[in-house]
Amino acid sequence: MKKSKFAVTSILSLVTLFFTLSAGAQSLNTKQLTAELDKILAEQFKPDETGCAALVAKNGQIIYRKAFGMADLELNVPMQPEMVFRIGSITKQFTAIAILQLMEQGKLSLQDQITKYIPDYPMHGHSITIEHLLTHTSGIKSYTNVPEFQKFIRTDMKPEEVIDLIKSKPMEFAPGTRYNYNNSGYFLLGYIIEKVSGKTYQEYLQDNFFTPLGMNSSCYGDDTKIIRQRASGYQPGKEGTVNADFMSMLLPYAAGSIMSTVDDLYKWNRAVHSYKLVKKETLDMAHTPYKLTDGKSTSYGYGWFMSNLQGSPTIEHGGGINGYLTSSVYLPDEDVFVALFSNSNGKAPEFSSLKMAAMAIGKPLKTTEMKLDEAALKEYQGIYANEEDRDATIVLDEGKLTAARAGGTRRIMIPVEKDMFMIENSFTSVNFNRDGAGKIVAATFDDRGDLTEWKKTEKPLEAKKVVEVDETVLEKYVGEYEIQPGFIIAFTREGARLFTQATGQPKFEVFAESETKFFLKVVDAQVEFIADEDGKVNKMILYQGGQKIEGKRIK
Repeated sequence: MKKSKFAVTSILSLVTLFFTLSAGAQSLNTKQLTAELDKILAEQFKPDETGCAALVAKNGQIIYRKAFGMADLELNVPMQPEMVFRIGSITKQFTAIAILQLMEQGKLSLQDQITKYIPDYPMHGHSITIEHLLTHTSGIKSYTNVPEFQKFIRTDMKPEEVIDLIKSKPMEFAPGTRYNYNNSGYFLLGYIIEKVSGKTYQEYLQDNFFTPLGMNSSCYGDDTKIIRQRASGYQPGKEGTVNADFMSMLLPYAAGSIMSTVDDLYKWNRAVHSYKLVKKETLDMAHTPYKLTDGKSTSYGYGWFMSNLQGSPTIEHGGGINGYLTSSVYLPDEDVFVALFSNSNGKAPEFSSLKMAAMAIGKPLKTTEMKLDEAALKEYQGIYANEEDRDATIVLDEGKLTAARAGGTRRIMIPVEKDMFMIENSFTSVNFNRDGAGKIVAATFDDRGDLTEWKKTEKPLEAKKVVEVDETVLEKYVGEYEIQPGFIIAFTREGARLFTQATGQPKFEVFAESETKFFLKVVDAQVEFIADEDGKVNKMILYQGGQKIEGKRIK
């Protein structure tokens, strides 16, 4: 779900497949619905590749429960619906409910300063509350986004040791003034739970959630423990799928440590929404988007995102952690719950889970496209800026209109009617606005009810021309470059073509604009190779999102 993964920030983004909205509701019988859901999952999860477990429930009854693909590629074990996955940031809702339980018991207040529980935490002149941690508005820097994180990703660390790392970083903004998804906040919440309850975070989960709710396949993640029916985790590698990189499960902690099944997550969802864990008025607080100090609403409450799907309100979250990606969405008006877990961080389940949910509420997606010639598409080209003066570039590429924010993934835009497009593989629409003379002056992006306007600027589009580079020159660039400890960008050559692949990401082609500078078409990023006085290429520079990041050649 939106910015919902417990994962190291990726430099190269994943590319996905795309669909457009259907016009109206469509009711299907159980057999038809099952066939449509099968089709959605079979398209993404092939029989001999990494797989998924899926569950759909409606009105308190499970109406779909299946698995696709493989749970273990080395042992040739097919996936089963009851397989256990790391669920990543879906953990955050468990942490949030634990905090709310302690609040209802009078053991803490959401307005408590965090120094009440972590006395030596540096406040930098600010007031940081538990609520700020819950809502990702604390201004504290996320510990998973700092270079040091990769240095100790394999190391078992006590909570106090990780907190010492978090404390050493400067604030990013004044608490409550901005929203920035943040794993540090939920790590600190786990520590507060321990201080207040007198139990370890693991014990609190087991005693208050897993055991009483019958979540018998759920646990705090542990790579040394024998966990029955654990699905192996994978990631993209240079030669295809590889085993996921190791991560100590003490590091995700209260931000992303839980392992579970789609069945157990459904039990959890029912318990939460039947008020077995916290009172209705408390849960309503958790499911209300937090408002910043300037009155603007975020899309996040306490442990969940709030959005809508085809006009229906949603309560949702996803997760991403080494080897696994997960997605869950609940539609309270229709009482529909969908959980979709993938055992590869190269196969994102979010869009498939949303398509499944839309199908289950009778508002499915389908491919519909309005035909526009190249001349008509060129009219929409330009550089657009939002109120924060950040740019988005809309350009025609190989006959398709594409859009990308600065440093972001380039997405294909599908025309569905006059001046209206759908962003591929999403529920995001783009409506172009014209002035009285018929000139395009702005574009409004509607991301499932989250509206942002981008005004068309007079900035000239940068025309990138692909040039040919001799294979002998390309061969000099082949190798591995370390961006930060443990994060590698590799370059390989296939004849006269150069490809790049970042740690845990798919492989993409890069195109030469000069003998030393290359660009990607799938993401707004450029790379430049730097040679020393002897002509040996010993480093590269990545330009993305306004950043200039050096990578030292290590191989």
